[in-house]
Amino acid sequence: MAPFRKVSRTTMRDVGRLAGVSVATVSAVVNGKTIVSEELTVRVRRAIRMLNYKPDMLARSLRIQKSHALGMVMPQIASPFYAEVLRGVEDEARKNEYSILIADSRGDEEEEEKQLTTLISRRVDGIIIAPANLQSLAYERLDPNLSIVLFDRFPAGYLGTVVMVDNVDASRRGTLCLIEAGHKRIAMIAGIPGVLTTEERAKGVRDALAEFGLPLPAEYVRTGSFNLQGGYKAAIGLMQLPTPPTAIFSHNHEMTLGLMRALKELDLRCPAQVSVIGFDDFVVGADGFSWATLFSPQISCIAQPSYRIGRESAAALIRKMTRKPNEDSPPETILRLEAELRVRESIGPPASAGL
Repeated sequence: MAPFRKVSRTTMRDVGRLAGVSVATVSAVVNGKTIVSEELTVRVRRAIRMLNYKPDMLARSLRIQKSHALGMVMPQIASPFYAEVLRGVEDEARKNEYSILIADSRGDEEEEEKQLTTLISRRVDGIIIAPANLQSLAYERLDPNLSIVLFDRFPAGYLGTVVMVDNVDASRRGTLCLIEAGHKRIAMIAGIPGVLTTEERAKGVRDALAEFGLPLPAEYVRTGSFNLQGGYKAAIGLMQLPTPPTAIFSHNHEMTLGLMRALKELDLRCPAQVSVIGFDDFVVGADGFSWATLFSPQISCIAQPSYRIGRESAAALIRKMTRKPNEDSPPETILRLEAELRVRESIGPPASAGL
């Protein structure tokens, strides 16, 4: 058996020899510096292609004290929303030649802290976080030299950069759609109490009802904790009230699934007996179908710009990380993106008689 032969790695010296230039010139081209003439740049790039030269990123990271890696922490990686946000982050990171390290906090503060510590120990250049912690101090006390962008939500008092959907406006428009269909008894299935997403979506519902002088009785507000079982239990409770609502606004897709299951078990027809609108709309499968169109009736939804949230988050983080020492820091902002209202078959006029 022939002995194993170590394959030698192509170096900058090899590239320089083929291109007829110095190692310093090759390094300048590889690192995107503009001090090299166009003629020499073309020669170096041609040599790089011919030799299939790949820069040693580990050595480069040690030399410039940058890993060219981003960290990302989410509470539920399996969620279609977070998967789509991740796709946006990946595309923006790839465009700027960054890799990504992903962590799942499972929505738990202690787990999130452990994952953040791990990412920092791996010397990521910056981190994008969908926060599990409701205290802004948890993020303000991280390494002051580490760039951070939050998305989807932020704790009270947080003064850093955030990218998220305009929850209040989206919920307000969704509720107005129900009101325009003639509904006056409108209920909502909200998320986790104390979470900004929950509070803002609830505010949008209340604002729309207040515009038309419509009440929101306490028994019409149920907590579904952003999961299927929570949505199911909330819907059962609502529809078994002495005077049930004629329309329900569910504040995320999992709770909407639970709601639809409850209506089926109660043998209630949508929208003939109760209209439904849900927050979140996602494409499933390679054919590009929305999950909400696979139901009968097709479910009306508020579609978050999930992919754009990801790209904007990564772009904001990279801007913060790549500013020059003599440049002012980019302003810390809350970027609220507009959602899309998709009206389908699940909204109709209220039944003429009581349920």
